[in-house]
Amino acid sequence: MTSNTVPLRPVGQVVGGRGEVLEDDWHDVRAVIRLDGASFTASAVLGLEHFSHLEVVFLFDRINPAEVPAEPRPPRGNPNAAPVGVFAHRGPYRPNRLGVSRCRLLAVDGLDLHVADLDALSGSPILDVKPYLTEFAPRHPVTQPAWATELMSRYY
Repeated sequence: MTSNTVPLRPVGQVVGGRGEVLEDDWHDVRAVIRLDGASFTASAVLGLEHFSHLEVVFLFDRINPAEVPAEPRPPRGNPNAAPVGVFAHRGPYRPNRLGVSRCRLLAVDGLDLHVADLDALSGSPILDVKPYLTEFAPRHPVTQPAWATELMSRYY
C-alpha cells in the first residue's frame, strides 16, 4: 500500500554555526549536531568517533513550502544563467525541503557531534546522520555543467 505522507521526526538539531542564510563560505563553519536525549543514549553514536566525515539529512525549516517554485529557474537567481528544473538545483527551495550535507566530524561528546562545513542553519532539525564511507563515493568520473562548477567555487 502506498501512502502520500511519510512521517519523519527529527533526531536532533543544529546548535551554533550560522543563524541566517548566506550562500557561500561554509568551509570551517563550526556547529554541533545535538541528538535528542529523550530518544537516544550515547550508545547510538558508539563507534562514530572513528569516522572523519558525516552525511547529514536536515530540514530547510525556514523555507515556506508555498514559496517553492514549480517552474525552472536560474541557479541562485542568476539572470545570466539558463533556467533549470528543481531537481537540477541543490538549494533550499525543494519539494520536501530536505537538505543533504557532507561535513567533517571533529569530535563526539555524548550526544553532541561537533562538526565543520555543515551547511545547515542553527536550529535546523536533523533528520538523519550517517558516517561517510569512501565506498559510497561515485565509482565513475563525475561530470557537471560549467555553471555548477562556477556556482560552487566559493561555497566551501
